[in-house]
Amino acid sequence: MPRSHRDPAKSRRDRLDLFEIRRDLVKVRSGLAISGDFWQNSADIHTTRNRSRTDLNPAKIRPPEPTPFTVGDGSKNGKPEMIGSIKISCASLAGFPSMLRSPGHAPQPIVSRHVAVIGAGAAGLVTARELRREGHSVVVFERGDQVGGTWVYTLNVESDPIGLEPTRTTVHSSLYDSLRTNIPREAMGFRDYPFVPKDDPDRDPRRFPGHREVLMYLQDFTREFRIDELVRFETEVVRVRLVEEEEKWKIKSKQRSGKEMGLELDEIFDAVVVCNGHFTEPRVAYIPGINEWSGKQMHSHNYRDPEPFRDQVVVLIGNSVSAFDISWEVAGVAKEIHIAARTVIDGTFGKQPAYDNMWLHPMIKDVCEDGSVNFLDGSIVIADIILHCTGYKYHFPFLETNGIVTADDNRVGPLYKHMFPPALAPRLSFVGLPWKAIPFPMFELQSKWIGGVLSNRFTLPSQEEMMGDVEAFYSSLETFGTPKRYTHCLGDNLVEYNNWLASQCRCPAFEDWRMQMFLVTIKSKLAHLESYREEWEAQHLVLQAYEDFIKHTSEQVS
Repeated sequence: MPRSHRDPAKSRRDRLDLFEIRRDLVKVRSGLAISGDFWQNSADIHTTRNRSRTDLNPAKIRPPEPTPFTVGDGSKNGKPEMIGSIKISCASLAGFPSMLRSPGHAPQPIVSRHVAVIGAGAAGLVTARELRREGHSVVVFERGDQVGGTWVYTLNVESDPIGLEPTRTTVHSSLYDSLRTNIPREAMGFRDYPFVPKDDPDRDPRRFPGHREVLMYLQDFTREFRIDELVRFETEVVRVRLVEEEEKWKIKSKQRSGKEMGLELDEIFDAVVVCNGHFTEPRVAYIPGINEWSGKQMHSHNYRDPEPFRDQVVVLIGNSVSAFDISWEVAGVAKEIHIAARTVIDGTFGKQPAYDNMWLHPMIKDVCEDGSVNFLDGSIVIADIILHCTGYKYHFPFLETNGIVTADDNRVGPLYKHMFPPALAPRLSFVGLPWKAIPFPMFELQSKWIGGVLSNRFTLPSQEEMMGDVEAFYSSLETFGTPKRYTHCLGDNLVEYNNWLASQCRCPAFEDWRMQMFLVTIKSKLAHLESYREEWEAQHLVLQAYEDFIKHTSEQVS
């Protein structure tokens, strides 16, 4: 099917509107302010010299809706067609590590491969897009009936509330009803598809929106780049097995619904990218005496709302942001709530002044048959239920690598840069393992790198060099006393890791405003854990973000 041509006059008008937005945004940065709504049409933009920066409402700023490229039937000359490609000038790579092997390695011809992506959450969706952009043939396997992965909320919970029974009925999502993002939407979105508020009363315009808004953003992203045509919904991956003699993978999948429910299919792929998330398999605390304890247990994976805890004495284990979110909700209905945390700010143990029924304790020493919970500080509580807000385990029950890749104490390895097992690279890769990260932009960079490596446009080091890098990384963790379970925690290395990935992809480094937003949020959490989502003072970072968004949109229509 031939491509249709856009109206040149309309394109020119779009660019003029964008010019007006850029001009006025520069005025804002120069000390002027925007009066009224800041919309995509230049006719709606008003500036005034009589208002201060404090009058700005950057949440009202909207970049123009991305203009989709006109495409045919998704293929051209038998090869996948590039969908929604964006022209982005790359930053200088001076000072970055070489993306190629050492001299002596002859460049390889560019190739297109048949690639399986497991999971249609945020990681799987952007991976599918980047692989197709690179010219690969892509199939996305999704166990559920829609895109979104972790961000698909359900009232359903598992048959085993603690999540330890291997034969339990599993539920993928761990969302609770009131969950909101803990990263500003501007920083959270994909780099070339901004997560901006929509002019729609059914959407959530908050800087830290609820989970439904994130799901709708991913649905918008899927439609914009026509990713749904690559996805096989309600198709469970049963087994991914290495076919060593062919250097390929055999995937056995099973249909979970419809006329072909139960039908199993075997297929061969050149490469597999695992994007199945890591918020499904509960990780629980070891508690001496728990097998004899008379109370109930639940993991936060099965928490949806606080009502089941009404008038109960609850012991909650954990001190993550979500653990505190849940504790505040539960405190509203429970008789008492006692939080057991491994680490807290000095002086915060004991009765919490903002609540009549909340106490903070060190970790649990043991529990007894009479229902008592004994803490390390000697305090004792008779509890009805223990709620584990203790995180999750990496879990790949379908993956058979003959022992080459293992998951031990939340270390998946050995993996080069958290992605490639040296002995199986680039045929097997993982997207989305690192945590304490800004996930969506990281997924985007990881998948760009994978796509380029698979096409031979980028080159990995030798197997020996990659393995040496992994061993050096593990050694550094041991030197600093970092527990194995923190192997994939980026933390302070977030910017360094993302900039390194960007260098491998030959694309711009991680935006400074994005990282600054992340740091401002962390600082705000420490100061106002309960209210940080409602307060945002770093408006200059929002303006910097929208300047970038407008630039990307301008490049799309140019």
